[in-house]
Amino acid sequence: MDYLLNGEESKRLLYRKIQPSDFKLWLPFHEDPQSIGHWSEEPTDPKEACEQWFSKIFYRYENLLGGMNALIHKTTGNFIGQCGLLKQTVDAIPELEIGYSILPAYRNKGYATEAAERCKSFAFDHTLANSLISIIHIENKASQRVAILNGMILDKTTLYKNNPVHIFRVYSK
Repeated sequence: MDYLLNGEESKRLLYRKIQPSDFKLWLPFHEDPQSIGHWSEEPTDPKEACEQWFSKIFYRYENLLGGMNALIHKTTGNFIGQCGLLKQTVDAIPELEIGYSILPAYRNKGYATEAAERCKSFAFDHTLANSLISIIHIENKASQRVAILNGMILDKTTLYKNNPVHIFRVYSK
């Protein structure tokens, strides 16, 4: 199953697969201390972290494990972030996650919420899962707000890849 929103759109955003040429556009995410401060397994060198991120994206694409979509602003054509549906395993349970990350210059403008809502609608419209989660570090208040705005509730707190996280969940109607 291909969980990508390639070719989809929302009010302000177009969704497409990540391309190797997006690397330089995404590097500022890893150069921002606020972006990288939450996950213990991330390399501290921005270029190395970005390379690892892209490697994971293309591995997911190749193995039909979902993946991040590039978020392109409809009016400006700017690459503003990534969002997607990701197959995950949390506490030995297979889950479908809505993941989102926005470049620093575009944060606090509602893009993450818009993209996460579109992922939720896509997943439920295509009956991809009965519920969706977002895995969020317990200190990442901004991402927690996005999850809540996306209709999610705090389901549990656990460890995920050696990080303390909240699992937010939303059920299909």
